[in-house]
Amino acid sequence: MLLAPGIGAIVKLLMQVIVAAAALACAGANAQSIAENPAIDMPGFLRISVEAANAREGRRISEADFIRMSRDPKTLILDARSRQRFDELHIRGAINLSFPDIAVDSLSSTIPDKSTRILIYCNNNFSGALGAFPTKLPVASLNLSTYIALYSYGYRNIYELAPLIDIKTSKLNFESSAR
Repeated sequence: MLLAPGIGAIVKLLMQVIVAAAALACAGANAQSIAENPAIDMPGFLRISVEAANAREGRRISEADFIRMSRDPKTLILDARSRQRFDELHIRGAINLSFPDIAVDSLSSTIPDKSTRILIYCNNNFSGALGAFPTKLPVASLNLSTYIALYSYGYRNIYELAPLIDIKTSKLNFESSAR
């Protein structure tokens, strides 16, 4: 149901249709005697992805807001890129929890308080440093996967750096951990 005209409402409706179609497709696949795996839940993933996408709409922030929010000592900057890319160059003060390592135990030890404000960024936020920030396809942007993963684990105070920023003109402070 469209509550108001506009792109956001259309995207929301489209995502709900996609979730419903995927759930039907999964049900059809299960009917073909494919072994169930209770540790993998595609319909649940699609449902939580739509929920996370709706929450994300109001959580994409400017570079200035990212910098302002990062100054709060209770805020955590999370970089989910590989350790190699993180060590090469990252936003000063960020912690690295590589996306493949996001799991129940690593999250509970890295971010024990689920109400912690978390700022995220990824490769697709920066241009001008392809070694440290190699471009991904827009639909494969790490911000999307990271936001959905954190949301799935119960974190709701997540903010995402929105713009594409030239690293040479960025007001963010970067550092290297490379030896």
